[in-house]
Amino acid sequence: MTRNKVLVSACLLGERVRYDGSSRPVAHTILDQWQQEERLVSVCPETLGGLLVPRPAAEIQVGFDGKDIFHEEGKVITRQGHNVSQYFVRGARKTQELALKEEIAVAVLKANSPSCGNQQIYSGEFSKQLRDGQGVTAAALEEAGIKVFNEHQLEEADAYLVSLEEPLTASADA
Repeated sequence: MTRNKVLVSACLLGERVRYDGSSRPVAHTILDQWQQEERLVSVCPETLGGLLVPRPAAEIQVGFDGKDIFHEEGKVITRQGHNVSQYFVRGARKTQELALKEEIAVAVLKANSPSCGNQQIYSGEFSKQLRDGQGVTAAALEEAGIKVFNEHQLEEADAYLVSLEEPLTASADA
C-alpha cells in the first residue's frame, strides 16, 4: 500500500531557516512515526522563494491575508516597510508545485507564520498580536486541495491522514 506523504515546515524539523536563524523543532511521536514511514517532505517556503537566513521579520498588511497575497493583492512587509511579497508568492508557488509533484496529502506548517500560518497570522502592525487568517503558502496549498494543519494539530493531522487511507484498506479487503 502506498502511504500518503506529509509536507512539514523545515523549522519544525529542526532546520535553522526561520527569519532570525532559529528553528522551532517539535518532538512528537506522530512526527517520529511519519519519519520512520518515510512520509515526510521538508520545506521552507520563504527560503524556497529566495529569502535569506537571517532576514527581517515580515507580516501581511492589515486588511489582507495569505490568499490575497497569493493572488497579488496586498503586501507582505518588513518592519522597515520593505515589500517582500514577491518572495512569499514565489515560495508559495514553488511549495504548491512540490506538493502536487510529491502527491502530498497533508501539510503540517508553522503556526502564525506569514507563509505557513493555517488559522492565525500576526496582525501586520508588528505588535506581536495575532488575527484570524492564513499565511501565503497555507492558502496556496488549501487552494490546491491539500489540508493544512499546524504543529499544535498533529493528532488531527494524523486522524485526517488515516481517514484518507481507510478507503484504500477497505477496498483492498473487498
